Amino acid sequence: MMANSPADILAELEEAVATCPLDRCARILSGIVQLLTSSRDRPQELLAGVVDGVLLRLTERVEARALAQLSTTLAELEVAPPETLRRLVSHDDPDVACPVLLKSQAVSAADLAAVAASCGERQQRAIAARNSIEPVVTEALIARGGPICLALISNPGTKFSEAAYAALIARAEQNGEIMKALALRPGTPDLVVRKLLAAPPGQKAAAKPGASAAPPMQDMAPRRPCAADYASARPEIVALNRVGKLNDSTVNRFAIRGETANLFTALSVLSGAPLEIVEHVVTDDDCEGLVMACRASRLNWATTLAILSNRSGARLSFAERERAQLLFETLLLSTSQWSVRWGEIAACAGTSDLGNRGMKIGVNR
Repeated sequence: MMANSPADILAELEEAVATCPLDRCARILSGIVQLLTSSRDRPQELLAGVVDGVLLRLTERVEARALAQLSTTLAELEVAPPETLRRLVSHDDPDVACPVLLKSQAVSAADLAAVAASCGERQQRAIAARNSIEPVVTEALIARGGPICLALISNPGTKFSEAAYAALIARAEQNGEIMKALALRPGTPDLVVRKLLAAPPGQKAAAKPGASAAPPMQDMAPRRPCAADYASARPEIVALNRVGKLNDSTVNRFAIRGETANLFTALSVLSGAPLEIVEHVVTDDDCEGLVMACRASRLNWATTLAILSNRSGARLSFAERERAQLLFETLLLSTSQWSVRWGEIAACAGTSDLGNRGMKIGVNR
């Protein structure tokens, strides 16, 4: 008696599945899943290939709840039935699709990109939260637009191609949150940051009333705001402070967009320091005074870093950033406020030679 071929056996199995009751299909599905997860000593690729066709038939005959359980289980496997995975990731029900979209390493980048191009919001967010996202998938999600761009930028595992950066820069022209998040993301190329800060004329024209017409922050040192800029900016800044909206988010936006008069005025209002002192610490080559002014203004480190990173053409080196963060974290609020308003920074701002101030700010005075 000749043994049946694997193809014949599979055909018989598929025929049996097609005619068996639905509750029995669910039990068969559970048994196959148990086989996949418990057979660690067998060749997983071979086993996955053998059961793939049967699983496909079963997925057509069981409820969404059973499919969601199947998706959760297959998402943890390094090797899984490929066609079954494709059906699960493209399923309309997010409860079915999201587990494999989020975790499965067996789903190809091409399949993820195809799903990202047409799936719903929950599926998009699941893909954007993966531990590693290939550039082709990133590009497909960015093309969808909306909040998903911010989710991609905040994920350290997202990989960006030149095309992805170009698309984000274009979106950042209309969305300040994308601009801020991408500029502050570790690893963003310097060229991309410079393009982000070079706001197009259209965006500058659409700035809010009172926004400074000052150039981007890299040109801040040689071109300080004039008295008219400050006079225009101050009413809005004072009003924002009065209603509690002169916060990290607002100041961060001023720094990213290069709204110099707004930024200087905000630091002055928040820290209680005169504008000439704020101008001095922001434009000084040494960042210690600016860090202290930000600490005195009760700003957080992310906002402080945004101001430091956008005040000149060159970005902070890793060592400079580490030094500035250490200073920020060890400074007392009271020490910062005293020094900015009446202490060494205030005295230094009035000297004739700011470049030879000969002052180093201590962190434990």
